[in-house]
Amino acid sequence: MTTQSEDATDRRTELAPADRVVVSYPEDLSEWGRFQVEKDSFAAYLRKTKTDRVRQGDVWEEFVGVGCCGSALDVPLRVERVEGGETLGPDTAVAFEVREACGMQGGWNVQSASGPNEV
Repeated sequence: MTTQSEDATDRRTELAPADRVVVSYPEDLSEWGRFQVEKDSFAAYLRKTKTDRVRQGDVWEEFVGVGCCGSALDVPLRVERVEGGETLGPDTAVAFEVREACGMQGGWNVQSASGPNEV
C-alpha cells in the first residue's frame, strides 16, 4: 500500500510509461462485466486516469457501467504486473487476466432472469 507522501513524490517526478501493465478482475465478474472491462475504450480510460506510479498489488475500484434502473457496477481491479516502466502512458499495452472470485455480484437481477452473474 502506498502512502500519501509516496503519491505526492510520484506526482512531482517524471514517471516512465510502462510497456505493458497486466490487470486482473475476479472470476465471478459476469460476462457482461468482462465485456465492459476488456473493451479498448476501458483500457484507454485506464491509460488516461492512472498517471501516478502504478505498482504490482495496487487495487483500483473502477466504475464499469450503469445497468437497468441505474444500478452501478464497480469492479475491483488489481495490478498483477508492470513491465518496463512506472505508470500508464498513451502507448502502454493493458492486458487483462482472471483471478480468484471475491464474492462480487457481477451483473443485475433486473437484466437477467437467472441471477446476478448471468448475462
